[in-house]
Amino acid sequence: MANPYRELFTATGSRGFVLAGLVARMPIAMTGIGIITMLALLRGNYGLAGAVAATFALTSALMAPQIARRVDRLGQSRVLPLAASISVFGILALLACTHWQAPDWTLFVCAVLAGFMPSVSAMVRARWTHIYRGTPRLQTAYALESVLDEAVFIAGPPVAVGLSVALFPEAGPLAAALFLAVGVFAFVIQRGTEPPVQVQTDTCGGSILRLGGMRVLLLLLVAMGTIVGTVDVVSVAFAQHQGQPAAASIVLSVYAFGSCLAGLVFGALKLETPLPRLFLWCGVATAVSTLPLLLASNILGLSVAILLSGLFFAPTLIVAMTLVEQMVPGTRLTEALTWLISGLGIGVALGAAVSGQVVDALGARAGFVVALAAGVVVLAAAVYGHRHLQPSDLAQSPAA
Repeated sequence: MANPYRELFTATGSRGFVLAGLVARMPIAMTGIGIITMLALLRGNYGLAGAVAATFALTSALMAPQIARRVDRLGQSRVLPLAASISVFGILALLACTHWQAPDWTLFVCAVLAGFMPSVSAMVRARWTHIYRGTPRLQTAYALESVLDEAVFIAGPPVAVGLSVALFPEAGPLAAALFLAVGVFAFVIQRGTEPPVQVQTDTCGGSILRLGGMRVLLLLLVAMGTIVGTVDVVSVAFAQHQGQPAAASIVLSVYAFGSCLAGLVFGALKLETPLPRLFLWCGVATAVSTLPLLLASNILGLSVAILLSGLFFAPTLIVAMTLVEQMVPGTRLTEALTWLISGLGIGVALGAAVSGQVVDALGARAGFVVALAAGVVVLAAAVYGHRHLQPSDLAQSPAA
């Protein structure tokens, strides 16, 4: 039986840009936690550390789509080096300001500059789309990228924290800057797989969010990110309440494992189901899977509930990415993909912030109510999308 993932790499140059993209996307998972660890160790102020990291995350979420929009107009090789250079400069300046005890306001300025980090995962997806547009292999490629995103967010934080603790406080963010510089350089020099710049002939002026379908998908991704952020925070609080704080890492690993496994399986399937119907089913499954979280009474029960929740995350993300590819003009694809990824990041931050407040006020298990509320939003977006993202709005082709 043919391995669909191995078949992806029969395309010339595909191994190179995937490897370079994997290196270049590590910083997005390392920088925020690296900033927190560095400032906590050197300044001893968790409030300041969290605020600076939040500034970086918010800037990144807002700037990444703008960078992607310029990539669609000018090309990856012209835009990515400049954006990455600004981000690397911002990270290095942040390290210097922290080391030499510069005023706190300088840290926020540097965090804004560091937030000019491009969404490399969207750039990699754009290359896959250029190679496999209109073929069943594109869904498999999107599945692979979803799994790699999960892997980065599993490996990135412990690498950043471990370096800062084991070597010196600035080591985590410094490594992130090096990963970004080396990865983006290796990525952009591979010109043979770079999508060509297309003439902007579409009528969607301004932001791609003017498309109604994009707003539905963005809402869905923000809600999904809220579920992830809630699971992260509440799992830690739940494990501490159970007197087993170390078990939090196991619980979160189970979530990532479930998502990765489901993504790999889903990407290998050759489904004939129309995309709007798949979108509805995935949305319903994601929403329903938040209910068992409220019933967990111990670590084992929570692990099972979170595994179930994770199983539907990657397939829903893959379907959303495939819908975008069929829905937006090719000249705006990178911007559209980046908006979805940014929406996911915004949702993670929102879920972490809101669930943290709920946990402080009402206890650990009550925090999962935030995930349930986000699940209701996912369900509403899926139902609306199923009714309005019909074949008249999409390419006349099935999901695979």
